[in-house]
Amino acid sequence: MKPGRPDLGPRASLFDVPPAADDLGVTFLGVSSLLFDDGEHAVLTDGFFSRPSLLRVGLGRIAPDAGRIGAALGRLGLDDEASRLRAVVPVHTHFDHALDSAVVARRTGADLLGGESAAHVGRGAGLPDERITVVAPGVPVRLGTFTLTFVESDHCPPDRYPGRITAPVVPPARAGAYRCGEAWSIHVAHAGGRTALVQGSAGFVPGALAGMRADVAYLGVGQLGVQDEGYIRDYWAETVEAVGARTVVLTHWDDFFRPLDRPLRALPYAGDDLDVTLRVLGELAAEQGVGLHLPTAWRAEDPWDPRV
Repeated sequence: MKPGRPDLGPRASLFDVPPAADDLGVTFLGVSSLLFDDGEHAVLTDGFFSRPSLLRVGLGRIAPDAGRIGAALGRLGLDDEASRLRAVVPVHTHFDHALDSAVVARRTGADLLGGESAAHVGRGAGLPDERITVVAPGVPVRLGTFTLTFVESDHCPPDRYPGRITAPVVPPARAGAYRCGEAWSIHVAHAGGRTALVQGSAGFVPGALAGMRADVAYLGVGQLGVQDEGYIRDYWAETVEAVGARTVVLTHWDDFFRPLDRPLRALPYAGDDLDVTLRVLGELAAEQGVGLHLPTAWRAEDPWDPRV
């Protein structure tokens, strides 16, 4: 186990996704939180803004932080029950994805979408049932100018809080109460024709994405750097290659115990090794002519830009 954490300085050239210049942009908000927004309608994965400290997560109980959530939504122009946000969509229900999802939905007028585990998180946070949608795998969900399709996936090993949530989680609660639940690959299609795959966790179900196509893959890489190289290559094949993506933007590499109003930094080597991830995925991307990028937090970006 190496001390310290990967240095993002030498990777500065990877933060090169162009700013969104037209009607559709994607804003990275740490971990797997992504805001797809065309100015008329928007959908948000996770919406995790509280980011409690490691000490709090390890030794105490955690709850949504109203101040941090409000500051983030205000910065995004979404802190209004009549906002353009149509849905908040946890990619699975560990705390670093789903802790704030129901509160964000309630504050923005959005619905909460996901599996039964996400529904229990919503109920525990007081979100009414009419604002909770339990999705069916493979069945498209229309949300204004966006259509989301959920494909059953898996969490990257090891899953520290495995299993499903079977009763409402009422915060404050132990981090372990936010069990993984249903893990999803989410296909996002915009009415303008652009498509993306959101793979929130570096896990996969072999063959699950066969026949699905996406221009861009937002690829979660948390814990990927501590897997063997064969697993990393299989993960790429079952996600990026499976959907034919020509652009890959990496997510879930940042230290999610650090507040979002501070510059992002990589997870420490004790939990992951981004250096390994970037080396192996960089080799695969170069071999296949795929663009590999890191997103810039808080900036609406256009991963479909031909320059990417």
